[in-house]
Amino acid sequence: MAVIEDRRANPPEKSYTTKLFKGGVPKIGEKIMEEAAEVVEAAGEEGDEGRQHLIYEAGDLIYHLFVMLGHREIPLSEVEAELARRFGVSGIDEKASRPPK
Repeated sequence: MAVIEDRRANPPEKSYTTKLFKGGVPKIGEKIMEEAAEVVEAAGEEGDEGRQHLIYEAGDLIYHLFVMLGHREIPLSEVEAELARRFGVSGIDEKASRPPK
């Protein structure tokens, strides 16, 4: 996250991360959806080659998610705190406690 935060604060011209930041939520979101689909596809591949492909695609997905968090200026610590808050709470109970949309 430190590198991504630095790219936001000091955007190099020829940086892919800078290009994503300039594209905003629509561009970053498009990449997250694309990478998520590739993770699911790779997860269905068998053997060591499939395992390595999944690791590669998971890295891409996590990177793009970090870029989105950086774009919105949300530190990873806030996501970690949210996950800690949920620990020990049933997913069903947590969902039921949310306000209606």
